[in-house]
Amino acid sequence: MLYLISYDISVDQRRLKIAKLLEGYGQRVLESVFECDLEVDAYRRLRQKLSRLIDVAEGDRLRIYQLCGMCRRNVEIIGEGPPLETSHEVYIF
Repeated sequence: MLYLISYDISVDQRRLKIAKLLEGYGQRVLESVFECDLEVDAYRRLRQKLSRLIDVAEGDRLRIYQLCGMCRRNVEIIGEGPPLETSHEVYIF
């Protein structure tokens, strides 16, 4: 499943931690927007980690959009930037 994750974090240190975490799960497509192509278990782990970092009392905001296969085909990219995130599956025989 493709997840589009955007955030607005006021504290620099916390914002950097969240960005670093998201870099391990997907690719940055805009300054505070990541695309992550994840299996359900990986998404759950990411969601738990994000929950521990976000501080809503400080005004942190995070939005996660799930994009189904049909929605994914309708993504339009205008301007420079990476192509749509796709997972890289590795098979070892």
